[in-house]
Amino acid sequence: MNQPKSPKTVVLEWLAAYNTRDPHALVQLYHDDAENHQVAFGAPLFGRDDLLESFIGFFNAFPDNYTLPLNILEEGEWATVEWEGGGTFSGPLGEHAPNGRTYTLQGCGFFHVVDGKILFQRGYIDRYTWFAQLGLPLE
Repeated sequence: MNQPKSPKTVVLEWLAAYNTRDPHALVQLYHDDAENHQVAFGAPLFGRDDLLESFIGFFNAFPDNYTLPLNILEEGEWATVEWEGGGTFSGPLGEHAPNGRTYTLQGCGFFHVVDGKILFQRGYIDRYTWFAQLGLPLE
């Protein structure tokens, strides 16, 4: 029987799909009932459908978005990524019209990988810094 992919392997695949802005490849890395909680934005997302919608919206808003891993740590069923990234606000983001402003940001993400797929993800960024660079209100 094949061994499931390690958390680090899954995160490296996640980074590759994220950096090619492929939302369909991304959601295939998650369990059907996965939870993704980006703490700076409040309530978590649940399930592949919500994740797909979120990734599509984000990649439409930031079509040149990139994320570079600075550190990837693995312990048991968990992988943690410290990253830096950026992009250009080129498409609508919710109710906000694009303005062409760019951002650079650092953050970290925690991935709980069970049976080779992401069951839970939590991410931390500085929303104030990100929104200030984009000229967006914090509300």
